[in-house]
Parts: sequence; structure tokens; C-alpha cells
Amino acid sequence: MAFSLQFNNPISTFSCSNLSNGTRTPPFKFLCTSSPQSDSSNSKEEAIQDSSWENDKGYVVLVEKYRNGTLKRYVIDNDSEMKMFLEEHVPTTSRSQDLDISGMELSWLPKVIKDFVLPSGFPDTVSDDYLDYMLLQFPTNVTGWICHTLVTSSLLKAVGVGSFSGTSAAASAAAIRWVSKDGIGALGRFFIGGRFGNLFDDDPKQWRMYADFIGSAGSIFDLCTPLYPYYFLPLASLGNLAKAVARGLKDPSFRVIQNHFAIAGNLGDVAAKEEVWEVAAELLGLSLGILALDTPGISKSYPTLALTWLSVRILHLWFRYQSLSVLQFNTINLKRARILVNSHVLHCTVPGINESNRMESILLWERFLRPQIIFEISLEEMINAGKYRSKQIKKLIHMYKEENYFLVLNQQKEADFQVFVSFKEGASSLSVFRSIWQTYWLYQNWGWSDNIFDRLEQSLVELRDRFPDLLQQLSDAGWDTNNLSLKVPKEMSINELS
Repeated sequence: MAFSLQFNNPISTFSCSNLSNGTRTPPFKFLCTSSPQSDSSNSKEEAIQDSSWENDKGYVVLVEKYRNGTLKRYVIDNDSEMKMFLEEHVPTTSRSQDLDISGMELSWLPKVIKDFVLPSGFPDTVSDDYLDYMLLQFPTNVTGWICHTLVTSSLLKAVGVGSFSGTSAAASAAAIRWVSKDGIGALGRFFIGGRFGNLFDDDPKQWRMYADFIGSAGSIFDLCTPLYPYYFLPLASLGNLAKAVARGLKDPSFRVIQNHFAIAGNLGDVAAKEEVWEVAAELLGLSLGILALDTPGISKSYPTLALTWLSVRILHLWFRYQSLSVLQFNTINLKRARILVNSHVLHCTVPGINESNRMESILLWERFLRPQIIFEISLEEMINAGKYRSKQIKKLIHMYKEENYFLVLNQQKEADFQVFVSFKEGASSLSVFRSIWQTYWLYQNWGWSDNIFDRLEQSLVELRDRFPDLLQQLSDAGWDTNNLSLKVPKEMSINELS
């Protein structure tokens, strides 16, 4: 791949070999620079910096910003050639521009840890007392688990593993093994909460169902412990790990479902009454389980016990699926947005809340839905996917000047319809919704023209003409159009300069 390098300011280690995919010559040149991060981020200095770029290298058209401080400037030079300048900012030991992301109190904490332990968008997405509460809640939980460990040893002694009058080594060893099993299981919840915490608001039905599948897998390890008693600790630990992962998926998703039930702001009352239902079911289930264990055919035959468990577990999963299927969310997530938009593009009508929720696939992942939409793609990848040249790039920028996103078709996968979407600064959930509508219009009118720009232009004309009607129909049908569950990716944004 042919490109030129230009280094200004202090140089840091950086590889330019990964800036473009494939071996095809790109429609613009890559120039890489590295500069230390400024002590001040006020708009005046940024304007001066952009002005210097305009004077020295050409007219800055787009600036692609990443959360790690990296910038990609797409520039039109005096010869009307598109170039891309990449700046890798080197943080200084002075005031950081990232302080407003995580708050002054946690400026010392590495970003990867902040993203793992704090909600997405912290501190703007939580109340002011959130951090103080969590900092005090942490030692509270630590002391609680210390007490749990000590009490476990006493319980094991009480059932005959060691005694207070004799040696207690056996009880202590057993307690350590038992608590270690719980600790390994807790790692599953730790990972799920930190890595996938921002997913549960979008699709609680799916994650609640997946929680039961993973919990069932964990029970299989427990069921195998009588067959391999010497491997009790690893088998029980794997079972606990799987069930802890399931709990990490179950609890947050069910809180979203509870919040859906509490239409009068009575979340506490709804949660308390749900606990009553759950305890009643637990007591009945325990009674029936004890009754089954008292049956000679089950208690004395391991194959019969395993077959009984499998039958009841399948019944349990079926009931879970049915219970999630009756939920009627009036919020619009990606799956329901696809259903609504597809109906509006094809028939100029939208299905009601009940019908859309019945049509929603609980088990299917978003990535397997068609047409395929890939969000948060860099402009470089979008340009390569569309095989655009410099003049076409400028035309594309002009085409989307009224939208808060860019959308292109991936022409490198001609056999499969796929679109790439990148969002500009200021994009909202409504921007995501508009990009989905445009995608479905293109998908349903794929053979309308051989000229890709004609298709894009016509899709935008249709979008601006028909999208207000979609919003009006959704509002009339009872959908919550003011609180769309369509998140704008935050790792990258595009600033379009006029």
C-alpha cells in the first residue's frame, strides 16, 4: 500500500501499517503525526489549531475523534486531493482533558478500570451521590463476606465435619474449599457486570433467557459430582462459575423488567411483591423436590435422577420463554425498531405494541438479523468499503450534511447486503433510528438503480419525506418515542467542519 509519512512535533512509537485494510491503494494519502496533549482544551485554542491546519495543509473537512485522544483529520488540499492526518496524542503529567469523563475524584484511575467498574457515561449518567454510595458499599460487602466465611466453618462443624471439642482442621479445610468454590463463582458475576453492564437496558428479554441457559449448564456440573467425587472442587467450582454468570445476567435484566412493570413509580412495591411470588414458588418447589427425593426409584437410581432433572429443566426453560414472550415493552430497541421500520417502509403502517413484541425474536442475536447494520465504523473503513474516490467522498459529505451520521453500502460484500454507519458529534437515539429507516429503504429497493449515489440520494429524500409520518404513527400507537433504547456508540465521533 502506498502512502507518505510526515512527522511533526515530538514523535511517539506508532505503526501506520494498520491504517488501511487490504492492499488496494486508498483514495487519499495517510500522514501520521504525534503531539503531546494540551494542558487546555478551551474552544479558542482548538480554533487556533484548526486554523493552522487549514493554512498549512489544506482545508479540514472532517475530524474523527476517539476516546483515547487520537484524532484523524480528513483534509482537502489545494489540489482537491483528500488526505488523512492521524494525530496520536501523548498524555502529559499535567491536567488531563479526560478529567471531565470520570470526575476529579478518580483522575488517578486508569481508563480501562473506570470503564469496567463505572456505568457507561459516568458521571453524567448517574446521580451525584452514586460514587459516594459505592465507595462505602464496597467495604460493607467485604466485611459481610468475611463473616460469611467464618460462619461457614461453624456450620460445617455443626453437621459433623470436625468439632469444637476436637480438632478443627477438617472443618477449616472444608470451609476453605467451600468458600473457594463460591469465590470462583463470584468471578463470573464480576466479569459480566464489568464487561456487559451496558447491554441489559437494550434487550432484557434476551439476556434473561440466556441466563437460564447458562444456569442450566452450571447445574450439569453439579449433577456430575457424584460420578467423580475426587473432582468435587473443580466440578462444583465450574458449576458455581456458570451459575454466577447466569445470575450476573439475570439480576440486571430483571431489574429492567421490574422497572417496566412499575408504571406508577412504585418500583419498591413491585419488587417486594415479586419477592413474595418467588418465595412462594421456592417453598412449593422445595417441597416437591423433597417429595421426589423420597421416592425410592429416584433416590436410589442415578440415571432416573438425571432423567428427572433433565425433564423438569426443559419444562423450566419452556415456562421461562413463555413468561418473557408475554412482556409488552412500549420502548423501541434495535430489534423492535427493525420490525417497525420494515413495516413502515413496505406498507406505510406500523404494528402495535402487542404485535411487535410477539414478532420480536428473544433468542436471536442482533448480528444475525438481516439486513446487517454495522455501527461505529471509521471513515477510512467506510471509504474503502464503498470504493470511493476523492470527488465521491466530497459528494458523500455534502449528501449527509443535514444528517448526524454517515451511511454507506459495503460494496466489498456484493453477495450480502451490509451497511456501515458512523455518527457525528451531537448524534442522538433519533439519529440511530433514522439510519435504520434509511437502511431498510435501501434493502427493500436494492435493484432500483445501478448507481450507488442515486440510491443513497433517493433513500435520503424518502427518509426526510416519510420519517415524520413514522414518528406520528408510533406516537398514536402508544410507543414511547421520547425515550428510545437506541444507544449512540461513544468510542468514536465525527466532527464536521463547515
